[in-house]
Amino acid sequence: MADEAVAARARRATLATDVLSALGARGESVAVAESLTGGLLAAALTDAPGASRCFRGSVTAYATGVKAGVLGVDEALLAARGAVDAEVAAQMARGVRRVVGADWALATTGVAGPEPQDGQPVGTVHIAVAGPRDASAAAALQLAGNRAEIRARSVTSALELLQSELIENARAQDTEQGGPV
Repeated sequence: MADEAVAARARRATLATDVLSALGARGESVAVAESLTGGLLAAALTDAPGASRCFRGSVTAYATGVKAGVLGVDEALLAARGAVDAEVAAQMARGVRRVVGADWALATTGVAGPEPQDGQPVGTVHIAVAGPRDASAAAALQLAGNRAEIRARSVTSALELLQSELIENARAQDTEQGGPV
């Protein structure tokens, strides 16, 4: 089990470094909005060397009121579906991107446990990316493990989603400009 945890931390560190390197090469920035991860995603990014070139900031919107009041998540949506929802994650990403003036943003919301929340079981996680040229991506996850494992896997999944979206966005931009596909 300890070996798996070490490998997972190494994977997160590599992903964070790769994402920041790609953003730096493009002259772009990133921000994060976090709920269940409570700052772990921002910490993973800021642990990477050179993070200050690309990382703009974060909002830890643990409370539902902060999601609405700071990030601009629709209050009617939160009332109808709760905070553990794909559209909530998407709005969080768009909101933090706007609030801190970043090119790209990541958001996490979900249930790390020990109890279900908003009718959602422990391990239900939604992550989202928002970027330039209306770029967006989202993923719904059902993760197993204890609270710490769910939160750590959420961070890794969010970094993977951003990495994938950066690759896709670069391809789309090359196609628009008549470059290599």
